[in-house]
Amino acid sequence: MKKLLCVILGLSLAAGVFASGAKAPDKAAGGGVELYMFISQPEYADAINALLAEYKKVAPNVTINYETTQDDYPTLLKAKLNSGDVPDIFTSTAGKEIDLYREYSMDLSGQPMMNTMLPAVKDSMKALSDGSGPYGFAIKGNFFGILYNKDIFEQAGIAEFPQTLDALEDACARISALGIKPFTSGFAEWWVFKHTAMNFFGTASSDAVDLVKKFEGGKVKMADYPVLYNNLFRYIDLVVKYGDNKPLETSLNNEIAAFARGEAAMANGQGAWIEADALKVNPNLRIGFDGYPVSNNPEDCKVVTGADQAMRVSNRSKHQKELLDFVNWWYTSDYGKNWFVSIAQVVPPVAVSILPDMEVVKQGTAIVEKEGSAPLSIIYSTDAFHMAFGEAMQAYVGGSAGKDAACAVIERRWVELEN
Repeated sequence: MKKLLCVILGLSLAAGVFASGAKAPDKAAGGGVELYMFISQPEYADAINALLAEYKKVAPNVTINYETTQDDYPTLLKAKLNSGDVPDIFTSTAGKEIDLYREYSMDLSGQPMMNTMLPAVKDSMKALSDGSGPYGFAIKGNFFGILYNKDIFEQAGIAEFPQTLDALEDACARISALGIKPFTSGFAEWWVFKHTAMNFFGTASSDAVDLVKKFEGGKVKMADYPVLYNNLFRYIDLVVKYGDNKPLETSLNNEIAAFARGEAAMANGQGAWIEADALKVNPNLRIGFDGYPVSNNPEDCKVVTGADQAMRVSNRSKHQKELLDFVNWWYTSDYGKNWFVSIAQVVPPVAVSILPDMEVVKQGTAIVEKEGSAPLSIIYSTDAFHMAFGEAMQAYVGGSAGKDAACAVIERRWVELEN
């Protein structure tokens, strides 16, 4: 899970562990090639292990050592890159971070995998600076929004998910009257705040890219946009008021458990990636999915979809042929394409004939087809900023910083870190 550092070797390897920061050897036992994959998103560890085991059948001479963590991944990755220990495959946010790690990444244009990659995914893997690339591929598409417990909503007499902030506050009061917490927050995780806030930033301006550039240039402030200065903080206040007893101690694991067990009606800051784990805890959980109520205009309540994470292929690898063979097999083989739907159970980033049997995907797809989606604005900034943003919001939630102080930190750090 995301709170644990998981070091996982390909299933074909003899037992052994790479400590965090260890450098993968160049050759496997018997003269084969070893590749090193260091990525975030440990929730897909089991699925990745299955993928690597299958590829071992295709290329017996290739061993892929797999290490995954979520905690402080950007810091750990930068330490590896600065030391010259560039993983053969590593992850970053899509969008602006495509440029940030471009010097370490292969340009994948012209590779066979480009024939199956969905156009929207391909676009998010290109450099924002000049449109070149793609310099990565996606492990998944995604849906971001609020997951809710349909049974609890029905018990509270709420016929449909609230589309406005006023309706959300009323729903929280009704659910609370049942003795059930309306929210579980996940506020121990810095990245939860970026997933929450992007819905408000996406509504604050008709051009989210331009808005981010203005913040980066120090030309605007949070107070210039009521959706940010008023509505975002109102929403955060509702989650705190109607949420966990100790919100800053609520990790991803805690959040999934509380939501799955019916201890909380809504999961904040999450998306399609928690559905499988929640159903493992409670197979009878009836999951609903919708966008964030970011204003009192129902039309602003939209889900967000797209590929927010990029898998980068190192241009420093000593085994580029074997590395490209693997990633192209992943995206073009029957097993690889089916892996996204049947094993990882994610929104596939490649063209497939069926979608995974997931409520978030089915409901999210239906909402987007009917209403469109909000912009995936988190990819327009780097995770260095998003970590600073999360820390500022954690200070606000914890009471050590007021709203104006938190906004001032956000504005200052945006300029410092994104230029």
